[in-house]
This record gives sequence, structure tokens and C-alpha cells, in this order.
Amino acid sequence: MEFNFAQVFTTVATAVPDHDCIVTPTERLSYADVAEQSARFADALRSRGLGSVVDRATLQNHESGQDHVALYLHNCPEYLVGMVGGYMGRVVPFNVNYRYVAEELEYLLRDARAAAVVVHSAFAPVLAEVRDRPPDLKVVLQVPDASGNDLLPGAEWYADALAAASPDLDPDLVAAWSPDDLYMLYTGGTTGMPKGVLWRQGDIFPAAMGGKRLDNEQEWSSTEELAENAANGGTRLMPAPPFMHGAAHWMAFNGFANANAIVLPSVVDRFDADDVLEVVEREGVNILLIVGDAFGRPLVEAMERGDRSLASMLAVVSGGAPLSSGVKARMFAAHEGLLVMDGLGSSETGQQARQTSTAGQDATTGDFTPMAGMAILDEDLTTVLGAGHEGIGWLGQTGHIPLGYLGDADKTARTFPTVDGVRYSVPGDRARLTADGTLELLGRDSVTINSGGEKIFAEEVEAALLTHPAVADVLVAGRPSERWGKEVVAVVQLVNGEHPTDEELVAAAA
Repeated sequence: MEFNFAQVFTTVATAVPDHDCIVTPTERLSYADVAEQSARFADALRSRGLGSVVDRATLQNHESGQDHVALYLHNCPEYLVGMVGGYMGRVVPFNVNYRYVAEELEYLLRDARAAAVVVHSAFAPVLAEVRDRPPDLKVVLQVPDASGNDLLPGAEWYADALAAASPDLDPDLVAAWSPDDLYMLYTGGTTGMPKGVLWRQGDIFPAAMGGKRLDNEQEWSSTEELAENAANGGTRLMPAPPFMHGAAHWMAFNGFANANAIVLPSVVDRFDADDVLEVVEREGVNILLIVGDAFGRPLVEAMERGDRSLASMLAVVSGGAPLSSGVKARMFAAHEGLLVMDGLGSSETGQQARQTSTAGQDATTGDFTPMAGMAILDEDLTTVLGAGHEGIGWLGQTGHIPLGYLGDADKTARTFPTVDGVRYSVPGDRARLTADGTLELLGRDSVTINSGGEKIFAEEVEAALLTHPAVADVLVAGRPSERWGKEVVAVVQLVNGEHPTDEELVAAAA
């Protein structure tokens, strides 16, 4: 069976209406509360002319036949209501990087053909600079915050719009919910301009957003099975990254599918490790999501101070960037019994592989256990490479994969090639599969350094240097070399008070 997100959420909310759904320092929303707010949001959008749908079968893979709503918000309940309610109204919500300047924001709203924006007041001045330029933008709903900024001309307060909307879903609308309805995630633009990755909800749900059972990795077979499982919910999950990051809202929707509670930190405009641990202690958070060492280092430093009871915290999950082995080892030392998991995936593949580490194991970086559909393709994208193949290949995914990139037929064709009749997603990572089936992730091809004819993966060198206890952080890049064409340079931040020699660092890299 294929699923639609609105169908999944209403199934769970009907089964466990009183379970905690979203918890903040000032609000505690049940599944029934979020279901009602989401239905009101859907009605608010549809009453303003959004929600028409073109039959998916008549469209190319790079085309969308639905309206799009931009979520230009810090982490808050309104963000997740905007996603669930958008799906209920058959409108496609998408993520906005709230650090964009006006020019970047205008590009995004134009490229996405945004028909509506839900915006925090803090970002209203930037939106005001470009408000009249995107040709499709009709609706602006504004969420007040501590900035105190005034309501934008022509905008409406989000709360007023929901208060005037109906909490009852139209039965004809519910009957029309389809697994062909779209999910769209904008990439960060690290390999070019940001692109909207288009997925069928029927594909992204099992690929990354809760569509598989946690006990056996099998896809859900029915709404009845989801409803029955909901009685087991109650795990408390905290996504520390912003919801504009796919990994964060993927965790939230995994939580929704399993009737778990999504706990939000108090500080949402940056990562504040002390605040995160305070909320973990107060709310009994069980699983914490972070993004690589940028979050992991300040987090473990706060853990090492030992002034918080972290008995509830069972696992730390890193999505979007792997944790270095040194940070993992420090986490195990600071919190006995902790499980640390690195998840590997991308906007274009969903979840592909994972690495799970516990105390007593040799913590590593870059080695993963493949999940269903992961594959390695050869240089020319003509052959799938088997385990133990010596060559470096392209990391790919098949099965549940995206349709393509919004409005870009050429890039869609390049990123989603067909090999021997099977369609793959190949977003640009280099990897190999060892004889024992372990995935060795080498790094993004766009940051590969060609030196003397040798491919050197910057991320692999960074991971090696981070094994040295005196290295706090590192950035590796290539610079011109008369002899080699390019040579490898590492910019190293040292732990305070440490003074390793160049020879020691070179030995660690080796």
C-alpha cells in the first residue's frame, strides 16, 4: 500500500488523540490539537484560492501540478502544522533557508513558484524587499515573534487566518488525497543553485519519513497497522537542527508515523548546547538529532561539564554530516550507555545507510551499513559495481527515489539515469563497497582534489585529521601547485593549549 502524509497523520491522530505531539517550552500540543490546527490551515489556504491539482499522469518528472507554500520560519509548531496542513489541503509546503539575503530569497520564491509564504515576523523585513517580485505569490501569513515587527502590508496574521477557518475537512478533499501528491525539499545549493527536489509522497514516506516499521524495516501495509502501532508511541524526539534542514523534519515525520512526541528547544535561532541539554533533562528526551561535528563538538563539551541529568537520552543521531570518531568517543565517555548513529542520505535519495556505534567499539567515520536500494555505479553510469570491486564508483539509490528537480529537465535526466532498465538517483557522492558489504563513503565529487592524477577526497582527509586529539576542527581544500596541478591544504583549529607539530598532523592524516 502507498500512503499520503495527510492520511498518515489523521490515522495516528484518530488513534491516539491525547498523546503529546509537539512540545515547546510554552506549549504542549496533542495529536488532536495539531490535527485541528492543520485542518484549519488547509482550509485557510483553499479558501484563498490554493489547492488545485493537475493529474500527475499528465506531467513530466520535473513538473509540478500543485500550488506551493514557502515555510519561512524558525522551528515552531506552526512549521509542522504548515507541513501537515499543506498536505491536507493538497498544497506543497517547502523549506526556506532563513539565512538567505533578499536576492537569494527572491530567487527561491521565483524558482519554486511560491503561491503563499508563512513567515516569522523576524524575517518580514527581508520578505518586504522582494514581496512584489515573485509573480505567483498571492498569500502571506505572518507569525509573530520576539522581534515585534509589524504586520507586512497585504499580509494576514497566521492566527487570525486559522481562527476564521473551518476545523472540519471536506470529505471530498479527504477522498482525493493521493500518494501522487508531492513532497518538495529545496537543496542547500552546495553543488549549484538551490533546486526543488520533487518526490511522490508515496515514495518519500518509506524512503525517509516514517514509512517503515522500526522493528523490522518492513514498509507499513495498511492504515490499520499504523493505527495499531500508534498505541506503542510516546518516545520523545528532539530535532536540534532547523526544520529547513531535511533531516530535522524527516525526524519529525518519523515521529508522527509512530505517535511519538516532537520536543523543541527554547533557543531556535542558533544551536545552543546548554539549552538543548536543559530541555533534554526537563522533558525526558530520548533521541536527539544533530548535524555532524558542528553540533557534536559543543554538545559533547556541554555533556562533559556534567551539570545535567541525561538519564532519559538513549541515542544521539547525526543526519546530514557524519560525526568524527573523536567526538563519538567523548560522547561515550560522558554518557554511559549512549548509542550514536550516523545516518547517510540526501535530498535526492532519502535514507541510504547508517552506522551505529556504542561504547567499547572502535568509533569510525565514513563506514556505513547499506539499506535497501543502495547501489554503487561505475564511472560511466552503465554498470552496478558489486561488493569487493576495487574501483571508486558513484553512490546511487534505486527503488523509492524522487521524480526530479522542479523546472529542470536536463538536471533531472543527469541525476536520475536509467541503467539496465532500472532508474537510479546519483546526486554526486563517491564511494566503494567492500567485500564484506560495508559502504565506504569517500565524499562529494564536487570537493574532490585532483593532485598529480590522484583523486583526493577532502572530507576523507578531514576525518583523518580529526582523529588527532589536538585538532578541534579542520577544513581541507585544494590550492594550485606548479608540480601537482593541485595540492592539499588543511586549515586546522587546535584545541586550546595544544601545540602539535606539522609532522604529527601529517602522520594522523596518513
